[in-house]
Amino acid sequence: MTLIKSISGIRGTIGGKTADNLTPVDAVKFASAYGAFIKKRNEGKKKIKVVIGRDARISGKMISSLVANTLVGLGIDVVDLGLSTTPTVEVAVPLEKAEGGIILTASHNPKQWNALKLLNEKGEFLNGEDGEQILALAESEDFTFAEVDDLGSYKKNKKYLKKHIKEVLKLDLVDVKAIKKAKFKVVVDGVNSTGGIFIPALLKKLGVKCIELYCTPNGQFPHNPEPLKEHLTDISELVVKKKADFGIVVDPDVDRLAIVSEDGSMFGEEYTLVACSDYVLGRLGGGNTVSNLSSSRALRDVTEKHGGTYTASAVGEVNVVIKMKETNTVIGGEGNGGIIYPASHYGRDSLVGVALFLSHLAHKKMSCKELRDSYPSYFMSKNKIQLTPEIDVDTILETMATKYANEDVNTIDGVKIDFAEEWIHLRKSNTEPIIRIYTEAKSQNAADVLAERFITEIKDIAGI
Repeated sequence: MTLIKSISGIRGTIGGKTADNLTPVDAVKFASAYGAFIKKRNEGKKKIKVVIGRDARISGKMISSLVANTLVGLGIDVVDLGLSTTPTVEVAVPLEKAEGGIILTASHNPKQWNALKLLNEKGEFLNGEDGEQILALAESEDFTFAEVDDLGSYKKNKKYLKKHIKEVLKLDLVDVKAIKKAKFKVVVDGVNSTGGIFIPALLKKLGVKCIELYCTPNGQFPHNPEPLKEHLTDISELVVKKKADFGIVVDPDVDRLAIVSEDGSMFGEEYTLVACSDYVLGRLGGGNTVSNLSSSRALRDVTEKHGGTYTASAVGEVNVVIKMKETNTVIGGEGNGGIIYPASHYGRDSLVGVALFLSHLAHKKMSCKELRDSYPSYFMSKNKIQLTPEIDVDTILETMATKYANEDVNTIDGVKIDFAEEWIHLRKSNTEPIIRIYTEAKSQNAADVLAERFITEIKDIAGI
């Protein structure tokens, strides 16, 4: 059982002992810290509002109730979207003119996990400085609760399913007419969470025939909820059986989007962002893109094809967003299927991703597999090496950076070394003596060989 506190929120397994797991006490404590932070940030305001929403995991209703009532006890007005998605809450915060938001979801983690994800008044994830302040408040437990006449209010708002979809459909590059004309048929795997509500509702508005798979929002995940190839055999088989144009897979909070081609093969999470970016850049006549250092080189290739500039950020959504704003990016995201489209909002949004992908496919007038084959083909290998606590991981990374100084080296987040035909990214864990090793090359064998080579080099440096 685990409790992980970070600048982006608190995440843990349900049950067990306080401070070791995400118990009701820990949920209240962290909600109190966030509420205290929001109040301090908005000192002088008579009314402070926070939007909350949750995915469909089993513990969601309990955690949501605890968080909502804690905020009310602090004198904060709560707008509860109920069963919702991460991007929906992000969209709702500015529309509600709220001072913040909390999403109750552990994203792609299994059902025993839950988390509080924290947003600012723009509906964007908090930066590092803000997150540190909340961690400090939680540690000190310096909370002042409201007296009886100053308690906050609580109200439910179930209109944001329609509102979010409306916001997506009015985006200039979402071509509703072309999508309806294409008469697509798709299979949707909602992993029995809120994607099973929101994605079919969006597809209905777009005139897409939807075959639902695991779309009952009961929190009983039928497979590992991370949308990776090894977890998606059921939808792959159903896409082929139903002769669908493609399949759509989302994680429990609907901020990661994976596509399955009509032959049951994986379009690839990395290539969701590549395809959507290709469409946006093509329609705009170019523009800049951003993804993190561990994302595929294919985005850089597509961006440069359209005459734009690609920039890599440190890993983490907040880092991607910061870099997107700095570089005036038209589309960006993360290689895990997270599409961030500033014309909508600065957050990963699978509803936006689905609408842009459908628009792209409708304009291309080709099959999903043909579209995938039109992009540069890269293969990734993801590994890690466990070290002992006495080994200095930072020294190992510094040694690697120095050793390969004649190559294109980036040290903003671990060490990324770009070779002519391949790359490797070495990142240390913040909680364990582990180095994560990501490689990409033009064949799976080449990516695996590159990873093994660096594992050997790390062991040599560490003397193990």
